[in-house]
Amino acid sequence: MGVIEAHAVSKRYRGTLALDRLELDIAPGEVYGYLGPNGAGKTTTIRLMLGLHRPTSGTIRIGGRDAWSEPVAAHRDCAYVASEAILWPALTGAETFEYLEHLRGGCDRVYRESLIARFDFDPDKKVRALSKGNRQKVQLIAAFATRAEILILDEPTSGLDPLMEAAFRETVGEARARGQTVFLSSHVLSEVEALCDRIGILRAGRLIDEGTLAQLRHLSARTVEVNFAEPDVDLAAVGALAGVEVAELADHHAVLQVRGPMGPLLSALTRLPVTTIDSREPSLEEIFLVHYHGGPDTGSARPRTGDPELPGVPR
Repeated sequence: MGVIEAHAVSKRYRGTLALDRLELDIAPGEVYGYLGPNGAGKTTTIRLMLGLHRPTSGTIRIGGRDAWSEPVAAHRDCAYVASEAILWPALTGAETFEYLEHLRGGCDRVYRESLIARFDFDPDKKVRALSKGNRQKVQLIAAFATRAEILILDEPTSGLDPLMEAAFRETVGEARARGQTVFLSSHVLSEVEALCDRIGILRAGRLIDEGTLAQLRHLSARTVEVNFAEPDVDLAAVGALAGVEVAELADHHAVLQVRGPMGPLLSALTRLPVTTIDSREPSLEEIFLVHYHGGPDTGSARPRTGDPELPGVPR
């Protein structure tokens, strides 16, 4: 049984479909990346997980409990980081940590102090004086210091500089090592690529692909760069191979896009005056763009420009 489960979850706002039959099954100890552009339904998913909105149909279970009908039990061992930190402006960072610890009933204080040092955070400053990035640090430190079994993170590195993003990645790695489950919704594709065991891609409210990075690569082409001893080599036989496209040919250099096994291509290249071959797997960004710019749509999701802008319903 998954720690986070969604079964046939749909959500409508005034007739507009924001989520369409979402299925999730996230295992204990997994770091799961959740990708999609603004309006895809990521924030709606998180609000349903937190029990803030009720699904129109289907169920979401957190730790085996229904997120809507059993909110206290479902969220007893969860910690949440929002994309925008809304804190008490008159409190210092230290006072905020103490108040959140009191509300929760405890935290790992030793670990919290190490996180304060890692994130280079001054806990004596008033929240009202903190930058966006430093307010985000308050959330991150408080959430990870709980040692909660389930961490739900919505754009957690928003406002952080690159050094602090590295600190965040280290902290997620520690959470994984402890067996904590992390649900990470992020626009930072390199972050998701580096951290996540599995990735789900959301489009127009539907989960259109899901898997490990290796599994997701099946939809995207591998880039193969070839250098030749002679200029303007005839690549007609190469271009005729199934799954091979000659994307560029100039002088002694060619760029090929390859979908499928490399064997037939390598066999064809042995008959040409090749000097070097360099092959590169598609990045997560390239995989993501396949889904949004003319690539296969495994979920048959209908295109739309974004979630509805409704009063009281943040995007």
